[in-house]
Amino acid sequence: MTDPVRTAPETDDPLLWLEDVQGTAALDWVRGQNQLTQSELMARPEYGPTRAQLLEVLNARDRIPFVARRGAWLYNLWQDDTHKRGLWRRTTLAQYKLPAPQWETVIDLDALAAAENENWVWGGATCLGPDYRHCLISLSRGGADAKVIREFDAVEKRFVDGGFQLPEAKSDVDWVDADTLFVGTDFGPGSMTDSGYPRIIKRWQRGTPLSAAVTVFEGEAKDVAVGVSVDKTPGFERTLFSRATDFYNQKFFLLDGSSLVPLDIPSDASPSFLRDTLLLSLRSPLDAGGTQFPSGSLLHTDAAAYLRGERHLQPLFTPTAERSLAGYTFTRDHVLLNVMDNVASRLERWHKAGGTFTGRPIEAPFPGSLGVSPLHDPLLPADDLAENYLLTYTDFLTPDSLYLGSTADDRREPLKSREALFDATGQRAEQRFATSKDGTRVPYFVVWPAGATADGNNPTLLYGYGGFEISLKPWYSGGFGRAWYRRGGVLVVANIRGGGEYGPRWHQAAVKAHKQRSYDDFIAVAEHLVATGVTSPKHLGIMGGSNGGLLVGATFVQRPDLFNAVVCQVPLLDMRRYHTLLAGASWMAEYGNPDDAAEWSFISSYSPYQNVRTGAAYPRVLFTTSTRDDRVHPAHARKMAARMMAQGHPVLYYENIEGGHGGAADNDQRAHLQALEFSYLWQQLKK
Repeated sequence: MTDPVRTAPETDDPLLWLEDVQGTAALDWVRGQNQLTQSELMARPEYGPTRAQLLEVLNARDRIPFVARRGAWLYNLWQDDTHKRGLWRRTTLAQYKLPAPQWETVIDLDALAAAENENWVWGGATCLGPDYRHCLISLSRGGADAKVIREFDAVEKRFVDGGFQLPEAKSDVDWVDADTLFVGTDFGPGSMTDSGYPRIIKRWQRGTPLSAAVTVFEGEAKDVAVGVSVDKTPGFERTLFSRATDFYNQKFFLLDGSSLVPLDIPSDASPSFLRDTLLLSLRSPLDAGGTQFPSGSLLHTDAAAYLRGERHLQPLFTPTAERSLAGYTFTRDHVLLNVMDNVASRLERWHKAGGTFTGRPIEAPFPGSLGVSPLHDPLLPADDLAENYLLTYTDFLTPDSLYLGSTADDRREPLKSREALFDATGQRAEQRFATSKDGTRVPYFVVWPAGATADGNNPTLLYGYGGFEISLKPWYSGGFGRAWYRRGGVLVVANIRGGGEYGPRWHQAAVKAHKQRSYDDFIAVAEHLVATGVTSPKHLGIMGGSNGGLLVGATFVQRPDLFNAVVCQVPLLDMRRYHTLLAGASWMAEYGNPDDAAEWSFISSYSPYQNVRTGAAYPRVLFTTSTRDDRVHPAHARKMAARMMAQGHPVLYYENIEGGHGGAADNDQRAHLQALEFSYLWQQLKK
């Protein structure tokens, strides 16, 4: 491991010019690197067949069209080889149950982009119930987080002349009524936070200019963002404003007439309402009325009593060493819990009757990943789907399936399932545990190709993330099946600290001064793979994106002897300047503030850009990013690649000129990017 940098941070970085995202010199450098990387990797024998296979998977017609309910309709965004940008379309539940539903196109994104000469990427729709005719459509240029918002009539299927419209910005909007919006957007100087998100919420009336909108809520420049949500449940209408003071702490205010009433909850707790019930999800322990509730608990209480100052909280979920709450959602009279049990999903159903809840497990496939989405629409006075939900299941070797469930019992109606995208005969997936530097047991999954044995020669890809309480659960990938497993590759997924696999405690164990634990865990998994004969350093590669890009960047700099390939995707790498670039200031609760000498002392010990050294023997790295990524600045990858080149290290670099933080704007671009990555991996790791 290289000696950590603990002196004052550099102030004369000669590569700052690469931070000019659209600068001529920077883009000339990007295009030059793209040409070199593509000419090498596209010439490899794997590239052409792999790209064709990946595109076939991405455009497969038997993909499950996942839907969102809006009144009588189920809406879906569909992309394929004919509709690269996508169709926003709808159908009924009766039709959806059929093998080949009849879909009604609402917006053709490809036609819209062509007509307006724009590179539109779908950004979502916010529609006003209960008729869901008025919709606010978000459109992104090239996949950026910043979006244009335009009012759309879902009955006439056209944009509303003179309707609500917002220029490109990172905005937050919600309907008050058919003629009024709450809007947080870029109103001009001083209206955005240091992180680049809205600082001010205004009430905007139809027919008036945005400049006439009236301020109703403000945060501070140092906040991450402000937000607003409007609950229109009849009899329980609520408007909730929020100030995110950092990534994990918020202050909430309920609108009472024209007054804002602070919601007295822990700043790192997340509230939600089920009619007359308040639910609190805890990220820290709470002492309420003499009762201790551990972090990761889900509590419930009578909302009106709580607002009066009473604190009669009861647990709905209490975590254990192996069980954590992955999420929860509501039907009309039930709370459905999605529980992680040693990184596999289980479901529980809790029935609300008066002020009490009674619960039981829901029988569902295990182990794997379950997803649950309610169909209840609280704005409908009589809702036939009030107690129905959609259930998904998948694991590493089982294609996705979709069921229609009911809280009445555990019987489910199969709706959709995918055909297998690769032959999994002879394959197996297993969970193992490595021991980290401080003795912590770290779980990881191994997906073995058919016929593989622990002989130390298997091309192996280790994937990780380890940040922001995000969990890596089993997933089914036709791309990995065809481009990796079928050729004899092993996939390993590491559930390291910093993630959410065991709840808030697992995340909080690896933030700020303890971030190195994420990297220690990842290294421990890699060492365990070598020690148990799964692979050897010559055949071991690592991959990660965003925070996972920082993970693999820090790891290969610290332990270059362990790996022979590194795919570093849309990464953070210059941790001295990350907080000054795009949304970086919003992540200081995760990493710390590099302007604080005490915090820079631990950040500097792992920041890849400051620790990469001339003369070290690093594996050849493939950096990938996107010019249109307005979340993680492309300069992280640009500058790291350029610095390594200047130090004499061979690297590969590819930057998609479109794509946003996901790296690609359509399936053609996704297939190309992934084919480059797999071609690189086979070049580096083949037997």
